[in-house]
Amino acid sequence: MPSTPEFYLGLMSGTSLDGIDAVLVEFAGERIAARAHASSPLPASLRAELLALNAPCGVDELHRSALAANALARQYASLVEAVLTDACVPASAVRAIGAHGQTVRHRPSEFDDVGYTLQLNSPALLAELSGIDVVADFRSRDLAAGGQGAPLVPAFHRAVFGQSGKRLAVLNLGGIANLSILPAPDDADGDVILGFDCGPANALLDHWCQQHLGQAFDEGGRWASSGQVLHGLLDRMLADAYFERMPPKSTGRDLFNPEWLTGHLQACSAPVRAQDVQATLAELTAVSVLRDLHRHGGNAVELIVCGGGAFNKHLLSRIAAHRSGVQVLTSSERGLPPTQVEAAAFAWLARATIRRESGNLPSVTGARGPRVLGAIYPA
Repeated sequence: MPSTPEFYLGLMSGTSLDGIDAVLVEFAGERIAARAHASSPLPASLRAELLALNAPCGVDELHRSALAANALARQYASLVEAVLTDACVPASAVRAIGAHGQTVRHRPSEFDDVGYTLQLNSPALLAELSGIDVVADFRSRDLAAGGQGAPLVPAFHRAVFGQSGKRLAVLNLGGIANLSILPAPDDADGDVILGFDCGPANALLDHWCQQHLGQAFDEGGRWASSGQVLHGLLDRMLADAYFERMPPKSTGRDLFNPEWLTGHLQACSAPVRAQDVQATLAELTAVSVLRDLHRHGGNAVELIVCGGGAFNKHLLSRIAAHRSGVQVLTSSERGLPPTQVEAAAFAWLARATIRRESGNLPSVTGARGPRVLGAIYPA
């Protein structure tokens, strides 16, 4: 008999801080289908506060973090209502919401061999407002088991994009660029899934665009395409030790932030044009991604791109220029639009938690073994 369909809802506000995505996902046996999607930008004041909390602020951070978490939960609840209304699905039909929260610090394995990862969220408030069970705090259990706590999406990528007989790679271009390397499901060599953060993507591109054009992002990469790559600057940035680290590895704004960029710009021997810096930042993303793909991707035949950066035509063209025989396509061509992939992944992870199934992959995060992730907040 066919399985009874289950609904889960995933919420994602990523490192790029460009907004929130909500995806209603229907599970029926092994079949996974996105039924509805809604997105909304973060209010300017909340975005500014979350961005400020990514760095040591020194002024009442605990108080500000708690209020920002409450404000984010209210934004989540509004988006949950919107996506359920659009889908004509009542809240009572949704088994749980997977709410990732907003990462403001990510320092795995540092300080005391465990480190920490901090996602601002108020899942209890979200459960109260939505009337739906909420699963949150996905990353800390993996950290406690010696892992990086990230990335958590490669297992989902395998579930939705894996193809018999094909070795694939999935590239998420959010604030940070991360890769999933997916062996073919019937791979006789027994290769494991890999996943890791390659380096910066939209976090620095958007920052530079906002600073010099007053725009939230470089639409289509048009501004970057008007500039010239500064190869000396590119080489200095690529010399950062992070790019040579072997997986498992993960990063964020703790490393790749405006101060990191400023330090490299100060080493330039002559004044630089802003559009040339933008072109160089795009090239940094493309080169770092393709180096990692060639190093760890083996004979991958496709590179499936998702995240907001999938709409940056210039960036995709630069990735394609370095691809060396790998077909570059967006996740839309494999059935799931780029802005829906990560939110759908957290619906998938929430389902794993509810079913008491492991959500991490030790081959990806470096954890000592599979672990059930997340904490459940009943409605």
